[in-house]
Amino acid sequence: MIKLGAQQLRTTKPSEEDLKKIKKNPIYIILDNVLDTYNVGAIFRLADTVAAEKVILCGQTETPPHTRIKKASINTTEWVAWEYVETAVEAISKLRVEFSTSLEQYSSRDQAQLGSREVQELQVIAIEQDARSIPYDKVDYKFPVALVVGHESEGVSKEVLDIADQIVELPMWGVNKSLNVMVSLGIVLYKVMEKIEK
Repeated sequence: MIKLGAQQLRTTKPSEEDLKKIKKNPIYIILDNVLDTYNVGAIFRLADTVAAEKVILCGQTETPPHTRIKKASINTTEWVAWEYVETAVEAISKLRVEFSTSLEQYSSRDQAQLGSREVQELQVIAIEQDARSIPYDKVDYKFPVALVVGHESEGVSKEVLDIADQIVELPMWGVNKSLNVMVSLGIVLYKVMEKIEK
């Protein structure tokens, strides 16, 4: 497995062969109008850390190439697959169709024999404070999973919250009522990996 330091990442452009060598986890990170380019860049870095399959940038979220995204990501935008989709709802719909089509390719007997994550339905988790939220550490995370984070002030859109399988939030013990979107995502990503790695 390739392991590069920050300086190497900043100056290296991967070949197709390099990218093929990276074992990806079926994690999709959807940015629903995340406006701060430093958050976007840091999320690419998080995506690389957990070997996420793809980052999906939606709405008003800036896309690479962008100097601030590149700087915050230490150039992991070159190593992590990404795409732009007009809305997060559309991104979720596309992923759900993709995974339901994958499920239909296998007979029920094949699915039972395989027991693999590639024939599972997509789990969509929104990270947001909402009346329907449950604590992030109480979810039975499964692959494939799509984690949705939203706008720094307005959060994940209502339309996305309404179609998510689960809404999770982190406890807040101090006077501040919210946490940075990238930090929240990082905590949940590591909980996903911890639960799935067991």
